[in-house]
Amino acid sequence: MNVLKIAAFAYDNKGGNPAGVVICDEMPTEKEMLRIAKQVGYSETAFLKPLKDGWKIRYFSPEIEVPFCGHATIASGAALGDRLGEGVYKLFLNKDEISVNVTKSANGRFSVALQSPETWSDVAPQEYVDDILTLFNLTATELDPNFPIRFAFAGAKHLIIVLKDRKTLGEMEYHFENAKALMLKEDVATISLLWPESDGLFHSRNAFASGGVYEDPATGAAAAALAGYLRDIGWQGKSRFEIMQGEDMGCPSRLLVEYTSKSGASVKVAGETRYITKTNG
Repeated sequence: MNVLKIAAFAYDNKGGNPAGVVICDEMPTEKEMLRIAKQVGYSETAFLKPLKDGWKIRYFSPEIEVPFCGHATIASGAALGDRLGEGVYKLFLNKDEISVNVTKSANGRFSVALQSPETWSDVAPQEYVDDILTLFNLTATELDPNFPIRFAFAGAKHLIIVLKDRKTLGEMEYHFENAKALMLKEDVATISLLWPESDGLFHSRNAFASGGVYEDPATGAAAAALAGYLRDIGWQGKSRFEIMQGEDMGCPSRLLVEYTSKSGASVKVAGETRYITKTNG
């Protein structure tokens, strides 16, 4: 089975978050998809097959199936563009329908923009928040009071924590197994730590212990969830902003986010891609 390896949200044709992409005539069994995801070793591998006027897509981390993955969606868009050309492609998730718009620049690289599932956010229980802050060795004085800690959803559920300074973000560390247990308890895909450099630029780090990965260098689903969260709390910053992620991992990634004022509406998340390699799975 041919496995494409594509980095999504690359920055200047470097970095980005690598994903596996498998395009097939029939969807493999869940056991087989999990085996391939483990073999690929990336945070997610996407599996696609033709369905109606679009494509059925499923996402597997090395340990579990996840309901939605932004960077693997962006990588899948590039794979479809490479095979079928530029255009808009429908993608059918297990519970949602989304789309990707694929374009090719003069330098031959694909840019892909996804429209996320609808968003929501909600207050996280204080006891749970306290456990997470203890896990990450964070105190209330290190949190930005303008951004309450909340769950945020855009196809998958994330926990949003905004910090006062870049130094604290750079020092992120946590106990992997304890984080995994806490994240699975609340069905949280990633814990998203952020620092707002300006009203148009966030720096982010995403813990992904629930999927068997310590940190994600670019997380499109969390970016969409963040936009929905910002809309819900009445943030006065820009409705089009950038997220820089993966810098502390040596994998700089850039995510371009755009949202409307309509509550719960889909969020646009875009980025460039780069091929890593093509192998057999």
